[in-house]
Amino acid sequence: MDLPPQEPLTPLTEDWTRALAVVAHPDDMEFGAAAAVARWTGQGKTVVYAMVTSGEAGIDGLAPDEARGVREAEQVASAAIVGVDEVEFLGLPDGVLEYGLPLRSAIAAAIRRHRPEVVITGNYRETFPGGMLNQADHIATGRAVVDAVRDAGNRWVFHDQVEAGLEPWGGVRQVWVAGSPDAAHGVDVTGTFDAGVASLRAHAAYIAGLGWEHFDPAEFLATMSRAGGARMGVEHATAFEVLRMGWED
Repeated sequence: MDLPPQEPLTPLTEDWTRALAVVAHPDDMEFGAAAAVARWTGQGKTVVYAMVTSGEAGIDGLAPDEARGVREAEQVASAAIVGVDEVEFLGLPDGVLEYGLPLRSAIAAAIRRHRPEVVITGNYRETFPGGMLNQADHIATGRAVVDAVRDAGNRWVFHDQVEAGLEPWGGVRQVWVAGSPDAAHGVDVTGTFDAGVASLRAHAAYIAGLGWEHFDPAEFLATMSRAGGARMGVEHATAFEVLRMGWED
């Protein structure tokens, strides 16, 4: 069932060249935001993925050590479909992420390495649009991303990274939160919707492991993107909550 229409979405700015997507698990970008990434890479922009975990606890029938390799391989293949050539796995433990300094430090280091203008993350609110409860890893990661953006620009925070050669990076203008119930911005993904579907299908082992016998990635993604599209006057759109990191943005 389609979500009810809401207020119109303001188009996202696209005057940037480099973005970093930081999410908790392989598949998190594909469950809604990959079509937007395909649009941006198609414009010649660079998008890098950083997975906080390798999703090793995500397949009930596979032990974590085996699942880790399967899920990392699926994520790399999935990212390539939407034009992302670089996927980094930060190696934190799946399923038991906690908000705190270790998580902030790992994300701040990724931001300092990749030096993006925009950081993309997943919903860290208590619920998703429609009211479904969020998951703890998502909440911890999204909260840590927002703080790590500021951490990355302060040379005296996680100064050991600076001493090791990672220079501070304060150039993140905005954080874009996919899947947020507070989304007020959006991007037209009508032309790249099929690429987003293909990127989700690439997580075949994970989807099979969920036991969703009749799950149709195209139908699932269309439910969300048609709702976003109705708010932008297009067929398909991805909605984001925009967090401004500076007074001028």
